[in-house]
Amino acid sequence: MTTAPAPARAGGAVLPSAALPWAVARLGFRRQFAYPQAALWGLITNTFFGFLRVAVLLALFGLRPQVAGYTVQDAVTYIGLTQTFIMALSLFGWTDFMRTVHRGEVATDLLRPLNLLLFWAAQDAGRAWGQLLLRGVPMLLLFELFWDLTWPAGALGWVQTALSIVLAWACGFLFRFLVNCAAFWSPDAAGFGRFAWALLGLGCGFLMPLAFFPDWFQAWLAWTPFPAMLNTVVEVWVGVKTGAAAWAALGIQLAWALGLLAVTALTLHRGLRRLEVAGG
Repeated sequence: MTTAPAPARAGGAVLPSAALPWAVARLGFRRQFAYPQAALWGLITNTFFGFLRVAVLLALFGLRPQVAGYTVQDAVTYIGLTQTFIMALSLFGWTDFMRTVHRGEVATDLLRPLNLLLFWAAQDAGRAWGQLLLRGVPMLLLFELFWDLTWPAGALGWVQTALSIVLAWACGFLFRFLVNCAAFWSPDAAGFGRFAWALLGLGCGFLMPLAFFPDWFQAWLAWTPFPAMLNTVVEVWVGVKTGAAAWAALGIQLAWALGLLAVTALTLHRGLRRLEVAGG
């Protein structure tokens, strides 16, 4: 007879299963505030490189008032946003799950009374929200202090932007988790990760707004999930896409999130079966 896993407890109180993801997200959020000094130095470093990127981008604009639908103000806002979301969206990569697989700690995760993918998603959502408040918002305020940023237009613009940020996190998390699943098949999954993070940095629009790239390259990227992980947020925020075009962009983000969810869940299922067959 199989024994059902014991209900989770927090502070001595039994948590209902529906509350477990929220509890995991809260823990992920609180963990970000454990080392405020590290966060401060990270903010200082990101600010320095952000200002450097602004100088380079303004030099590229020269005397032109607009490039590919972006004004100079929009371009500075783009830099501010990409620097804001570096940590919240883990744009430089994420290897937490592959480390638990390689160390065998995934066995402990499987004993939790919560779906493994949901557990990691809740934890990452809390981490992302904590990083956004701790490092992202101050970064945006610093950029606003030095430059006049573009902000979403009206209540509808803010709603569409907020939805786009959530969907960008979902797409990014599922892609990162999918890459981490390589650990089930390779002892050197970090190598796959380095290649994947390089593609992510280029394809999501972190290095340069995708509208600045040649048409053929934009057409190729449109068949990948990468623009949905950051570029769409920037275009909706600065108003490059508004109204129906913004809703269409959100629909594409949602479609990629659902597609990545299906592929990631299947890959995780296969990986866990391989782990069990190997006696892990």
